[in-house]
Amino acid sequence: MPLITETFDSLPYLDAEPSPQVWARIATLLTAELPPEARTTLHPSVPELHEPAFSLILSAEFERITAKKPLAAIDTTRYESLDAPEETGQSPDTIEKWKDALRKAYTAHAYLKLRQNNLAALEQNGKNAWLLGNYHLEHELKAIEKDLVETREAIQSTNKERKFAQEGIRGEMANLEVTWRTGVGRALEVEIANEGLRRQILEAQRRGEGS
Repeated sequence: MPLITETFDSLPYLDAEPSPQVWARIATLLTAELPPEARTTLHPSVPELHEPAFSLILSAEFERITAKKPLAAIDTTRYESLDAPEETGQSPDTIEKWKDALRKAYTAHAYLKLRQNNLAALEQNGKNAWLLGNYHLEHELKAIEKDLVETREAIQSTNKERKFAQEGIRGEMANLEVTWRTGVGRALEVEIANEGLRRQILEAQRRGEGS
């Protein structure tokens, strides 16, 4: 919902562009109408700023970005080539080392297997998927360009209609302005005449009282 619901008609094809002196006068009048706290306080219709509540993970990520630290979200060492432990024997530590190496080997094997499958699928269907994606993007682009052209044509049509309408009443507006100026001038003349007549009456009354 807009904050200001009033609409104002403008006559850009009839009204002359205000001079810098007029703009300065307008700014002075607007500033005089504003309350002192207008420059530091938001309008009551403007909603208060919502304070975001980020999760701990996002907060930590923002702190990392602010500190310009490198991203270390994935441990890539598990996918590197693995070496078998040098220890041999049946001690608990040796067995645990071999189990850990075996777990890493399983992880690396699963990763490489999935990567091999993905590369095979990409080699087989990647080209078609890429072409299909480009087709959809081109279709969306054409639709957006069509909407843009229609919007520009609507704007141009509206501006032309407004220009023709304002140009059509230029003479009428000029006559109305002359009539208004004439009426204001006559009203001032009447007020001046009334003031002169009032002074004459007062002067006559003073003379009558003095005699």
